[in-house]
Amino acid sequence: SFELWVYVLKDTVLICRNYKGDVDMSEIDHFLPLLTQQEEEGLTCPVISHGNVHFMWIKHSNLYLVATTNKNSNASLVYSFLYKLVEVFTEYFKELEEESIQDNFVVVYELLDELMDFGFPQTTDSKILQEYITQEGNKLEVAKTKVPTTVTNAVSWRSEGIKYKKNEVFIDVIESINVLVNANGNVMSSDIVGSIKLKTMLSGMPELRLGLNDRVLFALTGRDKGKTVAMEDVKFHQCVRLSRFESDRTISFIPPDGESELMSYRINTHVKPLIWIESVIEKFSHSRVEIMVKGGKEFLMRAHFGLPSVENDEAEGKPPITVKFEIPYFTVSGIQVRYMKIIEKSGYQALPWVRYITQSGDYQLRTNT
Repeated sequence: SFELWVYVLKDTVLICRNYKGDVDMSEIDHFLPLLTQQEEEGLTCPVISHGNVHFMWIKHSNLYLVATTNKNSNASLVYSFLYKLVEVFTEYFKELEEESIQDNFVVVYELLDELMDFGFPQTTDSKILQEYITQEGNKLEVAKTKVPTTVTNAVSWRSEGIKYKKNEVFIDVIESINVLVNANGNVMSSDIVGSIKLKTMLSGMPELRLGLNDRVLFALTGRDKGKTVAMEDVKFHQCVRLSRFESDRTISFIPPDGESELMSYRINTHVKPLIWIESVIEKFSHSRVEIMVKGGKEFLMRAHFGLPSVENDEAEGKPPITVKFEIPYFTVSGIQVRYMKIIEKSGYQALPWVRYITQSGDYQLRTNT
């Protein structure tokens, strides 16, 4: 458990919520001076200690979100909560910044009370919170008298009684490629980070089952036909039945309504660069530089820069070339959605739609000139 503070870049605390009272409120005064000292020394650390009090912090826009604890708290839980806090506030206010906090003090404190109780995270799903915490102050008092069933329901991420005229679910399989190529053209590191996102427009309380060309699943069932993928570091939305997945690799779940990320994964494999860049930088004088960049066999860019004539005895840096791209209808890993079964007690027919996208992640090629 831990205390929570939201600290502005300025010299004042914008908002704070003291959940347990076991950390003195004056301790937050030490945070910014300690952080400033670390930044000046070039030793910035995500955890800052002062005596027996530990500050765990993240920065968003011009705000510091800081959790304080004097115990050996679970750091992963604390940081997950802080990032979730940013997500919820952004869902409510579009932008999380000083002005949006000041304009919505009442809603902010209502959210802080629901997100955490006595130092322990509680309801953190913004869709559920929006059912009974609204941005109109006069509705807050009315909402308190009736807590939605989703808060106490076993399926807390989905409301009952959802109805659509046309039942559909859209599945986006998005893979980001991380590649680092050295100046000699050798791939130093590469991996694929994938995400499966849903946009669910289904009536009632449907049961969904997703089938992928999972290598472990094919091995368990004795099938080895076609291309399979070996997924690592798989993370699921809370709706997925983990015990079912661990026993037979079945991805079974009751989905949240609307948009959500069902799962993410990583594939640690050698990736051949999809886009190759060659660059030549020539210095003709102290005031003229020519840069030539070649993308495969199709594109060539040549740029001349007229620069101020300035002498610099220090060695100049050679920043890598960063590439941004997006390729539709394609995944590098070859992952495929084999099926999406939708079962609902009313027996309606629903259509699943699948889209594949490959995009650049941290995609860098170092230069040798």
